Amino acid sequence: MVVIQNIINDSNVDEENLSQVCQDFLNENALEESELLIRLVSPVEIQVLNKEYRDKNQVTNVLSFQSDIPEEVEESILGDVVICVDVVREEALIGDKKFTDHLTHMAIHGILHLIGHDHEDVSSANKMESIEINFLGNLGISNPYN
Repeated sequence: MVVIQNIINDSNVDEENLSQVCQDFLNENALEESELLIRLVSPVEIQVLNKEYRDKNQVTNVLSFQSDIPEEVEESILGDVVICVDVVREEALIGDKKFTDHLTHMAIHGILHLIGHDHEDVSSANKMESIEINFLGNLGISNPYN
């Protein structure tokens, strides 16, 4: 189950579509029973989180927080993906991308971090980008890395 928390009440976000796309991605990765929170936040909130959890005092587009619920609890909570809509909107403008497409990309990117992917080295980055490109391509979204 995907829950969208649009705490900034941004009416340009199609919450229903974003939730469905994220659920489809979970389904494709055998995580259909997992719970996922997508939290849409302001630059101030994401900067505070980035400082607190990554020691980087700056805004960013997306952060991922894996669930730390013990296995014994038997809850399938994947974690939280926190997205700064203002940063995503600005990146979309600069990159000549559709806002919705870039928001979708950031959500999928965040989910991939939750399931163990990273881009710390070239091989890991290539694998992660390949998954993103393929999934987004199936949605009609062009390669976000071009």
